[in-house]
Amino acid sequence: MSSSPGDELSSLHRRLLESWNRRDPGLFASCFTDDGSMVGFDGSGIDGRARIEEHLAGVFDGHETASYVAKVREVRSLGSGVAMLRAVAGMVPPGASDIEPAVNTVQSMVAVQQDGRWRVALYQNTPAAYHGRTDLSDALTAELREALRSR
Repeated sequence: MSSSPGDELSSLHRRLLESWNRRDPGLFASCFTDDGSMVGFDGSGIDGRARIEEHLAGVFDGHETASYVAKVREVRSLGSGVAMLRAVAGMVPPGASDIEPAVNTVQSMVAVQQDGRWRVALYQNTPAAYHGRTDLSDALTAELREALRSR
C-alpha cells in the first residue's frame, strides 16, 4: 500500500456511496470494521457492522431512497494506519435528475488499516443546513450539480 491514503480512502468512500445507491446493505456494511460506527443524517447512531447492515436493510425495505453524488474535499493521515476523509454530498431523489438541496450533507469518515485494507471506523452525515447563509447553500448545490454532470 502507498504511504498516502488519499486514493484508497477516496475509493473506499466511493464504494460506500455506490453500495447505498445500489441499495445493498451487505456491501455497505462490508466497508466497516467489525466495531465500526455510523451516524445518519437524522443523528441516529448505529454501532457494529452487523447492526449497520440490519439498519440499512430496514431503510431500503421501507422506502425508495435517493442516490448520492459526492465530492471529496480532503483526505488526511492521522497517524500510522489511520486517516480521515471529508466530503460533501447531495442526493438525487428517485425519478429525478437533479439534486434536492434541502438534503445536502457534509460527510466525515475515519478509516483504519486492517490486514492491509482500509475500513471505515466512523462515518457521519451532517446536514449542510447553513442556517440563513443561503450563499453557502447555493454554492454547495452548484458544486454538487457540477459533480452530478461530470459523473
